[in-house]
Amino acid sequence: MNRQSILVIEDDIDIAESICDYLQQEGFNAVYEANGLLAEKKILSDQPSLVLLDVMLPGKDGMSICRDVRPFYSGYILMFTAKEDDIDQIVGLEVGADDYLIKPVKPRLLLAKIKAFLRRSTSIPAQSTQSLIQFGSLSIDSVNRTVTLSEADVSLTSAEFDLLEILAKNAGQVLSRTQISIELFGRDFDGLERGIDNRISQLRKKLQDTDHVSPRFKTIRNKGYVLAPGAW
Repeated sequence: MNRQSILVIEDDIDIAESICDYLQQEGFNAVYEANGLLAEKKILSDQPSLVLLDVMLPGKDGMSICRDVRPFYSGYILMFTAKEDDIDQIVGLEVGADDYLIKPVKPRLLLAKIKAFLRRSTSIPAQSTQSLIQFGSLSIDSVNRTVTLSEADVSLTSAEFDLLEILAKNAGQVLSRTQISIELFGRDFDGLERGIDNRISQLRKKLQDTDHVSPRFKTIRNKGYVLAPGAW
């Protein structure tokens, strides 16, 4: 599959075909798979640029698929949920999803999210000197999209890397959730979405941010987040 390939995992064939037709008209190589077990194999073998993943599937549910492929798949995963409460959304983000969409999915919103994610994955720093960000024991390679801490590789999802890179490039500056949301998703923060907060939580775990006195990722009440460049 090419870099702009999208795998739609949805057991409602009418919905899956409709989404694929729409995305193909927008210039993407979109295919679908209805069975969870087959879908998991397809993600790992094809390594699509982005996966649209339904929660409820025959064979294997979407949460389990997301959790199991995440260590071996570095692309973006957007989950479909039919529920408007936070439970599916939070669990999905915790098992490695990059974002979520509530059914019924609005085509223009779907397209906007896809383009926002893929735009970030194809952007390359204008100057090679900007490709490596270093804070003490933390090293962020923007070209290869890799992170090391004390020379040990850190496994991040694509969206976790994107958020870390944004904070690192603005180290020492407080970024509001709205600023981060516009940069990540191309839209304003709606005041309710938990995606950014959950990614911060995951980054804290993976980057060993356990010092409550001098945290590496600081939460500024009613303002946003800041990466402390001297805490590494």
